[in-house]
Amino acid sequence: MEKFKNWNPYTFSLGVVIFALLLLYLIAFQVRVGEMAIVTTFGKPTKVITEAGLYWKAPTPIQKKDIFDAKIQVLESKMEETYTHDGKNIILITSTFWKIKDPLKFFRAVGYQDEAERKLVSIVRNYEHGIIGTYDLSNLINTDETMLKLDEIQEKIKQLCSKEAEEIYGIEVLEVVFKRMQFPQEVTRDVFARMKSERERIAETYLAEGEGMASDIKAKADAEKERILSEAKAEAKKIKGEGDAEAAQYYKVFSENEELAIFLRKLESLETTLAENATVILDYRTPPYDLFLGKYFEEVK
Repeated sequence: MEKFKNWNPYTFSLGVVIFALLLLYLIAFQVRVGEMAIVTTFGKPTKVITEAGLYWKAPTPIQKKDIFDAKIQVLESKMEETYTHDGKNIILITSTFWKIKDPLKFFRAVGYQDEAERKLVSIVRNYEHGIIGTYDLSNLINTDETMLKLDEIQEKIKQLCSKEAEEIYGIEVLEVVFKRMQFPQEVTRDVFARMKSERERIAETYLAEGEGMASDIKAKADAEKERILSEAKAEAKKIKGEGDAEAAQYYKVFSENEELAIFLRKLESLETTLAENATVILDYRTPPYDLFLGKYFEEVK
């Protein structure tokens, strides 16, 4: 009876709660957003979980869970030296963007992220050396954009890496990017020399195009000048011909009456010289003023 008298219901309740929490910890687990999980039974994978939520399993060691990061991972390589098709050595640092695509294959092939990254570094290195070895240095660095093949090279490496990594390890390679390229001093001199030569070639091309355009413009201007002069000469000949024809009519009339012709010419001269208020001192016998002064002075004489 004394045992029951010393029994504390609060202590018992606390023990039950602790036992329930411990049991819940052993049989329940949570998969968060951006995670995926593999449940194994006696070491063999029996369940793949790719959705976030609360899940149940048998207590350890019957069942265990392995949770993986499903978000995009960035793997940055160390400095790697490789050679181009024309024998130039370059030093690369590559960034690889990847994620787990098949969690079951990933679990069976590598099991952990660190091991997966070691495998992925090897794959990227192999294809990087192989693909770059088929291109010249001028395809990696060049002032002529049409010669650059960086995007093409990176895309080829990505496709080959993704294919192998997915087939063997359940990993999808999303992007392979050359983060940094360095060149030995000898290669750097060659690069600058080639860039200088390329710039000079471009400058000569522009100069040649400019001279060609200048010649074309000058030729068009000369042709336009000749056309205008030709048209002006033709128009002058036309006007002169019309004037000669009109003058011939007047000459015909004047030849019939010479005194009338002389009189009209004198009137025309008077209209020209006395168009405005003017004072003219001349001999009265000077044509054409003899028209209105000659007769008076002859009478005075």
